[in-house]
This record gives sequence, C-alpha cells and structure tokens, in this order.
Amino acid sequence: MSEPAYLALNLAAQLYGRPLEALAADELKRVESVAARQREIETLILATPEAVGVTLPEASIDAGLAEIRGRYDSDAAYRVELQRAGLDPAALRQAVMHELVVEAVLEQVAARCAPVSETEAEIFWLMHRERFRRPETRVLRHILVTINECLPGNERRFARTRIDAVRARLLAEPHGFAEQAARHSECPTAMNGGLLGSVRRGRLYPELEAAAFALAETELSAVVESELGFHLILCDAIEPERQLRFCEAEASIRALLERERRSACQKSWIKALPRQVLARVSGVSG
Repeated sequence: MSEPAYLALNLAAQLYGRPLEALAADELKRVESVAARQREIETLILATPEAVGVTLPEASIDAGLAEIRGRYDSDAAYRVELQRAGLDPAALRQAVMHELVVEAVLEQVAARCAPVSETEAEIFWLMHRERFRRPETRVLRHILVTINECLPGNERRFARTRIDAVRARLLAEPHGFAEQAARHSECPTAMNGGLLGSVRRGRLYPELEAAAFALAETELSAVVESELGFHLILCDAIEPERQLRFCEAEASIRALLERERRSACQKSWIKALPRQVLARVSGVSG
C-alpha cells in the first residue's frame, strides 16, 4: 500500500495546491484524516484478485513520478519535500505504483457498468431542461493598440491618436475591419482579421465585455481602454440565449450520467470489499 506520507503529500497538492509544510493546522488535520481513510480503502483494493492481475508499464510509473516532480520549482525543493515527508526514491516509486494499480482496478470496476441508453439520457433532459441552455454568444472582432511609454509610437497619446484614426476609417468604410486589423492591430488575432470568434460572457476583460455586449449586430464600439491598451470591437453577429435541443445536449448528458454511474459502481464495489476480503482470508466462499 502507499506510504501514509505519500498520501498526505498528494492530498496536500490536490486539496490545497500547497506542500504539507505550508498547510495551516486545520488543513493538515483534514489531510491526515482523508489520508488515513484513503489508505484503508487502498489496502482493501490491493488485496483483491483484480489488483493482482494488473500489470503496469514502467513508463506509467515514470510518468507518475514526473508529475510529482513537476509540482516543484527545482530539484532541491523536490528533494527537501520528500526528505521532510520521510520518503526515499524507492518508497516513492512503490507508492506511485500502488496508486496506479488502485486506479487501474477502479477503472476495471467502472467498465462493468451498463452504458447509458438514449432513453435514459432523454428522460434526464426532459426532467432537467433548465440545466441545458446555451448562453448568449457574440461573434466579435477586435483591434488592439498597446500603450507602452518605452516604445516609440506606443506612448499613450500616440497610441490614442492611432486608434482614433483607425476608428475614423472604419466609420467611413464599415466593411474594412479585417483589413484594418491586419494592418494596425497588435493582437495575435490580427492575422485572422481581428476575429475573436464566438464569445460568451466571462471570457473578456471586464471593460471589453461591457462594451462588446452592449453593441448591436454589426455595430462598432467606441474606443475602449484596458490594461493592455486601446481597443476597438466589432460585433459581427449575436446568438441569443436559447434552450438546447436534445440532440445538442445528448453527449454532455451521457457523459454526466456515465460519470455518476461509474462512481456509484465503484463506491458499491468498495463498500462490499471488507466482507469479500474477510471471506477469502477465512476460506469461506462467495
């Protein structure tokens, strides 16, 4: 089974995104409690016939070790954390191997679940239609002139003059946005006519979002300033919020129901393990 120190090390990263030494007392207590329970479950899983039959490629173990190393900024920090946790390379490798065996077994168990049928997915859609709405999206184009007082031509007043001149040309020739973006925008989208694509709320800087979602279709914004510089936004099209049809929501519904079913199957299997393990140890069948 995995070393308790390894489980705690992993949980600190998963639950709090920090090393053990950086956890507050209540956080450390929670990590230790979860690690203890996880170790009990892992012990039971590793005693099953399913676990005995698992063969792990060395590359999988190496990848798991590399993922742990990737959490740290340097080899020195990595080694210090392992030493603090009382883990040497051999113990760490063994712990990673056991963790991967447990994951493989749980994947086998989940694979036994019956697939979600179209009827089940459709019933879920009918009962929870309010959960399947597509938010309003807008097809936007964008021109950026950055402000940089250290770069000649991009000082604030020159940047403002440049973006004002671009806007004046667009007001005179509304269909020239892509050309103006290609010539004057300092955003990578310039190579694609300034196209940001289909955008929903929450994806832009607040200043840009407020301007973009106030535009009518085909309308050009006033000059907008953000921390990046000066912007112009064009709204190419608006797709209002709407209810998704079943055919549009089916894939996500199936994925949701399958995750729930797989999880339930795994939990049920784990719950039955103590009785099964005891029966095998004592020589009692089924």
